Amino acid sequence: MTLRERDATLYDRLVAYEGRAAATAGVGKDPVNLPMIRHWCEAMGDAHPAYRGPGAVAPPTMLQAWTMGGLSGHTGRSSAYEELFALLDTAGYTSVVATDCEQEYLRPLRPGDEVTFDTVIESVSRPKTTKLGPGYFVTTRTDVRVGAEVAGTHRFRILKYAPATRPPKSPDPAPRRPRPVINRDNAGFWEGVAAHRLLIQRCGDCAALRFPWLPGCADCGSREWDTVEASGAGTVFSYVVMHHPPFPAFAPPYAVGLIELAEGVRMISNVVGVPYDKVRIGMPVRLEFLRADEELELPVFRAGGED
Repeated sequence: MTLRERDATLYDRLVAYEGRAAATAGVGKDPVNLPMIRHWCEAMGDAHPAYRGPGAVAPPTMLQAWTMGGLSGHTGRSSAYEELFALLDTAGYTSVVATDCEQEYLRPLRPGDEVTFDTVIESVSRPKTTKLGPGYFVTTRTDVRVGAEVAGTHRFRILKYAPATRPPKSPDPAPRRPRPVINRDNAGFWEGVAAHRLLIQRCGDCAALRFPWLPGCADCGSREWDTVEASGAGTVFSYVVMHHPPFPAFAPPYAVGLIELAEGVRMISNVVGVPYDKVRIGMPVRLEFLRADEELELPVFRAGGED
C-alpha cells in the first residue's frame, strides 16, 4: 500500500467519527462564581465594572473555563475522542498542538448558574502538510447550557501531527563576545586598549580623573581633557558572580568585579586567574589584556593570589 493509499484509508476511518459525541450531559465542576471571575479578571487585567459587585456577570471569554474537568476529568465523557486519538497515534501522528478556537455568546453567565454541556467531534480535516509536520486538524464543538437554554458555543481545533524530520544542523561557529559600542567620546580609550594601554581621562582644568570616558568633567563641567595611563594595579572594590542567564560566549559561573584602580577611579571587568568562588573584596589584581577573538581585545584583571 502506498503512503497516499494509506492516508486515504486512514482518513476514511477518521471521518467516520464526525458527529459522534465526545461528552454528553457534562456538568461544570463548580457553579459560576465570583471568586473564579475575580481570578480571571486579575489574570487578564480586565477591570470592567460589569464583572464585579452585585449583579456581576462572568466575562464571556470565560465560557470554556466553566466546562473544564481538571485532573479528575468529567462524567459523561464518551470513548470516541480517545478512539480517534488512538487511531492517529498508531498511524504515527503522535504530537498535538492547539491551533485556534471560536466562541459564540448567546446569554450572559451569572454567579449561581449551573453549567452543563455537550461536546461533539465536528470535523476531521484531510491530511495537511504543516511546518510542524504532516497531520490532521480535529475540531470539536461544545454547546454550553444553563438549564435548557444554550449560553454559548465553543469550537476548539487541534492539530495531531507527526513531527517533521529535519536534517541535523551543522555545528554553530564558536560564539563571539558582543562588540563594544565605540563612538567619538570613547574611541581614544579603545585605541589605547589596542596598544595595551589603559587610559584614564583627566580634566584639563581641575585635573579630576574620570572613568568611564565622558565628553565633559562631572566636577567642573570643563570640556577640556587629556589622558594618563593607568599603572595596572588595583583591588576588587565589589563583585558579583554571574550564574544566570547563560549568554553566548560566556560560560557561567564567572566573576565580574568592580575594580578600584590605584589612580582612584573604578571600572567593571572580569576577574581571572582565580576560581569565581575565591574572589574577595580587597583582593589585589593586576591589569592584563585578553584576546577574545581576532578582532577584539579587552582589559581584564588577574588576581594577585588566593586567600
